[in-house]
Amino acid sequence: MLYPGSFDPLHLGHVDVIEQAHELFGAVVVMVMHNHAKSGGMFSVDERIDLAIASLRHLDGVTVAASSGLAVQAAERSEVDFIVKGLRTSSDFEIEQQMAHNNERVTGIRTVYLPCSPALGYVSSRFVREIAQYGGEIDHLVPDVVAAALRARFADGSDGSR
Repeated sequence: MLYPGSFDPLHLGHVDVIEQAHELFGAVVVMVMHNHAKSGGMFSVDERIDLAIASLRHLDGVTVAASSGLAVQAAERSEVDFIVKGLRTSSDFEIEQQMAHNNERVTGIRTVYLPCSPALGYVSSRFVREIAQYGGEIDHLVPDVVAAALRARFADGSDGSR
């Protein structure tokens, strides 16, 4: 089972989906994806990996790695049969379904959809970054280690970019 994402930053909605996937499948590869077309970002890939590892220590069988390119290519390299996608809204499903059909047709790798907890359905990385940038409360949105990293990133009043 591969759970791909940018995780910039990892938030509790991500953690919820990872915990569900872990409960169902045992072994989960959390794949921090790097999009070369996007510049900058809040955290480097290495920082995102470190934050994910620290945030997911409580889950035996969950590993964290990084990849670029397509998630299905990362799934093939990781030798997994399934990609997991978290869903917040029906529009998430519509977006993911096209790629899932293509992935299965071309590679045989299937996509499993897991709804995030309704209490976390509004959380997105962009939402978290914006709140953190302006000094808002983020402890209920991200793991403790991520909250500390965000506070450090914005401590000098910067925009948080590297």
